[in-house]
Amino acid sequence: MLYTVKEVAAMAGVTVKALHHYHKIGLLLPSEVSEAGYRLYGSRELERLQQIMVYKELDLSLDQIARLMATEGERPAILADQEKLLCARKDRLEAILATLRKTITREGKGEPMNDKELFYGFAKEEDWREALQEQNDYLKANYDTDLLAEQAIDVAGMNEMAAEAAGFMGGIAEALRNGVRHDDESVRSRIGEHLDFLGRQGHATIAEDFAAQSRFFLNDDFHRSMLEGQQTGLAYYMAAAADAYAGRA
Repeated sequence: MLYTVKEVAAMAGVTVKALHHYHKIGLLLPSEVSEAGYRLYGSRELERLQQIMVYKELDLSLDQIARLMATEGERPAILADQEKLLCARKDRLEAILATLRKTITREGKGEPMNDKELFYGFAKEEDWREALQEQNDYLKANYDTDLLAEQAIDVAGMNEMAAEAAGFMGGIAEALRNGVRHDDESVRSRIGEHLDFLGRQGHATIAEDFAAQSRFFLNDDFHRSMLEGQQTGLAYYMAAAADAYAGRA
């Protein structure tokens, strides 16, 4: 049985525009085109569309999907591989969802989560590569710096550093909201503890370098937006606090 593009769109829950695009780029060709110009799809095309939709659920780009499907083998093996990928994604999402629910419950009770608990579920190297991809693309394009060069990511170390960084920046943002001066002793103490932590992690950073990094974040659009998205004025406050710390450290 053959189906029109509208029928396939309704059956699969995709748009006609998407099917037209898949045809245009050669990702999903119709079985035939009628004399009236209608695209018609059979069972094999529907099976291929299913594979495309599974890969899209895995957040792969159309270019990536096209490359994968150009080199795939028999359909049973393809489906088995897709099942493994989806199960891995399901496990990760369930872990993250459990963390989110726990956070909501704790917040409702006024009990803050342990810093490390905040990141349960982000426990695989590919998760970190995905999380860092946007920043890495920006740094490569603008500063010829590659954070994700072909080397293994220390997942446990990254989780620990992310938890500490979240606590540190959260404390600085809270100080800003509460009107604490950037050169207040409490702010200086937070910065000192942060630099001590970095040193213990093998990333020793002197006060002057930390101040220079904070000024860089202030003057760089991408990083300033990241900080300002957390708290308005945070990039400016952090730079001033780092400069004050470096002047007295």
